[in-house]
Amino acid sequence: MSEEKKQGIEIQLDEQVGQGHYSNIAIIAHSPSEFIIDFATMLPGLPKARVRSRVVMTPEHAKRLLLSLQENITRYESTLGPINLRTKQPTINPFGGKGNA
Repeated sequence: MSEEKKQGIEIQLDEQVGQGHYSNIAIIAHSPSEFIIDFATMLPGLPKARVRSRVVMTPEHAKRLLLSLQENITRYESTLGPINLRTKQPTINPFGGKGNA
């Protein structure tokens, strides 16, 4: 029986990226080969949302992100209580078809 070793990955985060962007809208679209997630900000009183960041990933990585988010939300809620969704967000998909926002 062989022993598996977890390999660490060194992650570099430059200062500008590390500051992040506030986002209160996520627009998700997909094609057969990729998922596109646009993170946008909609400010009160302004008619337009501004996309602050776009992430493009393979379907496999999108599913890994989904599972990781679910695991982290479960941990968050077990410590801090349930996250209540107050309103239904509109569905937006720039590629047509079904998507989630």
